[in-house]
Amino acid sequence: MAEIKKEMMKTLGLKPGYIREPKSRKELLEHQPKLEDLPARSMQDSFTSAIIPLSTDRVLQDMYINFMGFVRYGRLVEDMDLFAAWCCHKHLKLPNLPQGVPLPYTFVTILVDRIDFTNYPALGTQDIRLSGHVSWVGTSSMEVVVWLEQIVEENYQRITRALFLMAARNATNTGAAPVNPIHPANEEEKEILDGGADRKKQRQLLSAHSVFKVEPNAQEQSLIYKLYKRTIPTEHSELKMRLLPPNCMWMKDSYQTSTIASFPEHRNHHNNVFGGFLMRSAIEISWTAASLYCKARPKLVHISDISFAKPVRMDSFIRMTSFVVYTKHNYMQIMTFADVLGDADVITNVFYLTYSAPDTVPEVLPRSYQETMWYIHGRRKFKASRDDQSKCQ
Repeated sequence: MAEIKKEMMKTLGLKPGYIREPKSRKELLEHQPKLEDLPARSMQDSFTSAIIPLSTDRVLQDMYINFMGFVRYGRLVEDMDLFAAWCCHKHLKLPNLPQGVPLPYTFVTILVDRIDFTNYPALGTQDIRLSGHVSWVGTSSMEVVVWLEQIVEENYQRITRALFLMAARNATNTGAAPVNPIHPANEEEKEILDGGADRKKQRQLLSAHSVFKVEPNAQEQSLIYKLYKRTIPTEHSELKMRLLPPNCMWMKDSYQTSTIASFPEHRNHHNNVFGGFLMRSAIEISWTAASLYCKARPKLVHISDISFAKPVRMDSFIRMTSFVVYTKHNYMQIMTFADVLGDADVITNVFYLTYSAPDTVPEVLPRSYQETMWYIHGRRKFKASRDDQSKCQ
């Protein structure tokens, strides 16, 4: 991974060291190709792998290991984001780019579609291999599939699989840039490509029917009323305050928050806060919220999706807030959002994560209308995550 970071900077014409006002790449705009000039690529062309050498690098171990001796998932997801961008580099082929001219592109993570974690507990002292390739392309967007595996007794054990949707931007990050189309090399690649197109349609459909855009369906409205009835006394209910049933917790009491100052070590190639760092921070605060809620050590089993609404500047103060928005048996659905503090607080990212606890957890209940919408949305995310898990098994 260290070699990949160096190679990416070299390809983009960047040098190590923080510069407050980075050098303009405006001169590279003249080298941006037209779509018709880009040859088709296969998925094999972008397939690549890299190693996180935890077995030999003791300094790296300290960065990746948790107090139980396992790997910090937040660190892994941070690496996966960078690795997805590297797969985009491998996919691009610009026949007309003069030798020695940096790549006139910038890559931005749009969203992480889903990340499924297996039951294998990744050790903090064994090497981890990342593998991936571009699995679908649009005019200027690319879907990248990334796997993480760890070698155990000469066999690789799967840790997780993730889908990243990346946007190709021009050299100055001011507009979209075209990418090479994909021509499947075999039937397997054709099936993967068709799946990418289906996933795009599904994302559009889910976005259009979001509870924040369209009112809940009839079944969900009935559920909302039942939740309300459970929290009021049976006699003279119109005059009474809402009461918390046994073994339950109000959603407003489930949250945890932290404020982070961003520093140059957290920057990406265009001097904004690296999306992988935001993902790592969100995973760690959500794990804290889940741990304190269930009073045990929960396991991260699924990340439903991560959206990147706005870039975060290097001088920002970032507030991470996690709520438990839905529970079922020993599962907790967490919603984490990042907002930049300032004159007008702006939400830049939203994360949805599913955790499992060793035992049944208290039921979380909404009290306000906004919390009720979070509850319904979290319930949808949880049901979708369980469907994804069954398909992967």
